[in-house]
Amino acid sequence: MKIRTIDQVNLSGKRTLIRVDFNVPIDKSGTVTDDTRLQAVLPTIRLAIERGAKVILLSHLGRPKGKRLPEMSLAPVAPCLSRLLERPVAFANDCVGEAAESAVAAMRPGDVLLLENVRYEAGEEKNDEDLGRRLAALCDVYVNDAFATAHRGHSSNVAVVRFVKERAAGLLMKNEIAYFEKALVSPSRPLAAIFGGAKISGKIEAIRNVLDKVDKILIGGAMANTFFAAQGYGIGRSLYEAEMVDTAKQVLSGAAERKVRLYLPVDVVVAGRLDASAPTRTVAAREIPDDWMALDIGPATGALFREALRDAKTIVWNGPMGAFETAPFAAGTQAVMRALADSNALTIVGGGDTDTALHKAGLFSRMSYVSTGGGAFLELLEGKHLPGIAALEEK
Repeated sequence: MKIRTIDQVNLSGKRTLIRVDFNVPIDKSGTVTDDTRLQAVLPTIRLAIERGAKVILLSHLGRPKGKRLPEMSLAPVAPCLSRLLERPVAFANDCVGEAAESAVAAMRPGDVLLLENVRYEAGEEKNDEDLGRRLAALCDVYVNDAFATAHRGHSSNVAVVRFVKERAAGLLMKNEIAYFEKALVSPSRPLAAIFGGAKISGKIEAIRNVLDKVDKILIGGAMANTFFAAQGYGIGRSLYEAEMVDTAKQVLSGAAERKVRLYLPVDVVVAGRLDASAPTRTVAAREIPDDWMALDIGPATGALFREALRDAKTIVWNGPMGAFETAPFAAGTQAVMRALADSNALTIVGGGDTDTALHKAGLFSRMSYVSTGGGAFLELLEGKHLPGIAALEEK
């Protein structure tokens, strides 16, 4: 991808509009309860400050659908970001119009300004060209550092780019692209991909796309139940997708044709209901009792997956191995996390649930890279061009 990055642009004295992802949780008292997404873009903001830019930050929060809902205001983010940057962060109560224009006009090099929620504008999610033009009028340089929204074609990451003279990717976006290319464009081999989560339907395109790229695929989570059904196993009351059974059969035969090793669970943890207090058993994958449901991979599968990953040089992981939020069904996901943490491979992880599990286990820092975008990461795995990235490419 031919994309300039922020470190290649002269920012001195220039109004620099940075699209960030500050879609953070805010409690009823107006306090940001998780600043992970703010932390992720600090390097980009600090670089812009150091290079004398007038730093204008643009983000969405929630889905207000063009309405000014007070609970979705970005105002509480400004003091939180100010503490992290250890400098004042001004706030404009609109993202376009007089309030935004006057706030930008008053800026000096090194100043930081946060604009109000861009989704207060009805045209944002419609990729409205006029809104893109009005946003572009606020800046000399546009920088996109919101990878998590790169799969959305909105005014703040597509239309705006048509009206700016200089555009670039931020440092976070640069990392996301670089690690993806290390994973699937020019990986060190063997390359292994791990897929988990509830539904094969949400990840089938990604699985199909990587079949031509990987050496091994490991499948866990409830989506494995659909593969069990494809092999004729009884799955009791386990969650599965009947309409995807034939697709699972195609994946199994496709892997065999390409000589890609495809690993499915050999044992599972079952229970009569998804409840921490429910009695559990570990059974062979082909022996799930009629009135029970598979809710995690079993210990033998954890050991099998660890062994399968032992020689991998690159590992891509998306989706948990079971209902990890409930304690009795978290061991499988933890086993895979530990296998990645202990490996010598380049480990690239994506997906909100997987991210949450890593934080919960204290293993987040043991991964080579954890993507900030669940949907965007998955669409890259599917081989799609993301609108927010494509807009940055030099023609």
